[in-house]
Amino acid sequence: MRAEILAVGTEILLGDIVNTNAQYISKRLADLGIDVYYQGVVGDNPERLKDALQLAFSRSNLVITTGGLGPTKDDLTKETVFEYFNKKTVLHEESLKAIKEYFKSTNRVMPENNIKQAYFPENSIIMTNKNGTAPGCIIENKNKIIAVFPGPPREMKPMFEEALVPYLEKFQSSILYSKVLRVMGLGESKAAEMIQDIIDNQTNPTVAPYAKEGEVTFRITAKANTQEEAKNMIKPMENEIRGRLGINVYGVGDTDIESEVAKILIKNKLTLSTAESCTGGLLCGKFINYPGISSVLLEGAVTYSNEAKMRRLGVKKETLDIHGAVSSETAAEMAKGIAQAAGTDIGISTTGIAGPGGGTKEKPVGLVYVGLYIKGEIKTIKLQLNGERQRIRNHTVIKSIDWLRRELINKNYSI
Repeated sequence: MRAEILAVGTEILLGDIVNTNAQYISKRLADLGIDVYYQGVVGDNPERLKDALQLAFSRSNLVITTGGLGPTKDDLTKETVFEYFNKKTVLHEESLKAIKEYFKSTNRVMPENNIKQAYFPENSIIMTNKNGTAPGCIIENKNKIIAVFPGPPREMKPMFEEALVPYLEKFQSSILYSKVLRVMGLGESKAAEMIQDIIDNQTNPTVAPYAKEGEVTFRITAKANTQEEAKNMIKPMENEIRGRLGINVYGVGDTDIESEVAKILIKNKLTLSTAESCTGGLLCGKFINYPGISSVLLEGAVTYSNEAKMRRLGVKKETLDIHGAVSSETAAEMAKGIAQAAGTDIGISTTGIAGPGGGTKEKPVGLVYVGLYIKGEIKTIKLQLNGERQRIRNHTVIKSIDWLRRELINKNYSI
């Protein structure tokens, strides 16, 4: 089966909202072994939508639309689809009842124009909406299928999983299963070079590199009859890639660097505190994203001024006078100072020049020092980063957390 995704909405064409639905649907269809060759966006215009449907069905068996199922006059997706298929509609009483109940549950009176959301062709498959007023539907017309979804992701996603996935499973002759390895500390070209022969000789499973901010991912995908069979096919390739990339592989699947480090800290009961200058709380904030981190993250300090560094962290005045705030020596004293003040096993610090001004020939914009204190041992690293202010700050945080991960692993702390 070949599918095409068609988003309906002038607001998408104008850039007012991002079409995250297409990303989600594409990934889930790939999981089901259904090919997606095309995606499209069309405004709220019946004639252009008909043209888009004509093109989509000329090259695909399954078309999935999102958006345009609301109660207003410009919400015309469903009506245009019915007209395209020459389908007469009838009131679907169960859908109307559900819409009325939705308004009742929110203590509102249902406007009359919401009734149009309950009209569907006879023999269509109704997809109920538990998170809004617009039901979806599936229409089969000879060897063509269309699935019509509401636009809001919080409505579309549950409907897709609860209604369309079970429907599509009967068309599966095989499945695609993917495993994503997350890599940090190597650029995309370097990481790909290290496994180039694997990429060149891939058949089934396949492997593909993707560059993301601060990291690289390798998606290994196998096509098989069952998920278990696909997992077994992936395992040898995964082991080979891990063997070559080593400690640079920090995680698998839907994770991030701070989550993986948080797991190490929590498992080993290692307490952490942070002292930040140029990153202004971003480093501590990353860890706070992880549920349960409060058991080990005790304190975070933003010490932007020299006075704060001296008063809160005990950085010596002579260190600042001789070496400056952006220096290895200051970063080391910051890390030690916050660890001692907070009483933690680990202290990590950042100090640098994020720009756009403030740089000199000796200390250019993008120069950052990171300090790390682990149970009495103090280390620092120097970073020279490029880009605008926020990029420098974000990359400082990512690289700092990854450095902490590597140091913990080298000290035999693991998840």
